[in-house]
Amino acid sequence: MNQQPSTRFHPLARLLHWLMAVLIMAMLFVGVSMVADLSPRRTLLIDLHKAIGLALLVLVLVRVATRLALGSPALPDDMPTAQRWAAKGSHWMLYGLMLAMPLIGWGMLSAGGYPIPLQLPALLPHDLRLYAVLRMLHGVLAYLLFATVLLHVAAALFHGLVRRDGVLRSMWPGR
Repeated sequence: MNQQPSTRFHPLARLLHWLMAVLIMAMLFVGVSMVADLSPRRTLLIDLHKAIGLALLVLVLVRVATRLALGSPALPDDMPTAQRWAAKGSHWMLYGLMLAMPLIGWGMLSAGGYPIPLQLPALLPHDLRLYAVLRMLHGVLAYLLFATVLLHVAAALFHGLVRRDGVLRSMWPGR
């Protein structure tokens, strides 16, 4: 029996997508808040940032495995080649940043000699110069992640409201 290719992502892929979307937005806002906040709650924000970062690291690994195992729906046949390349490139960028950000954060904590959640091992030796480089890189990549997320949302809205080609619907939760 021939089975039609799905026009929607697998429910697990959709769940991971939306859960990570919420956590990434929370992470970005917590990150900005903790840098700007000098009050006693800054420690709470830092601990929250670390916990969300660790959760996102686990989730992105599950998400990549899910994507490799379950695949994704095909893009619309009439989608221009440049848009196809942009879609694939932006997804690679998102996956790369979602993996790099928590790893760089973990490395930054290690190099700075800071406690790591769940008493995980240090990734790097204690080195304040390395810490400074990783902290700057973590900040720059956070802005890049935010910009990439904004482009991703804009593209999804373009597909949903202008092209109406099912791309947004393929990841939308529910039926």
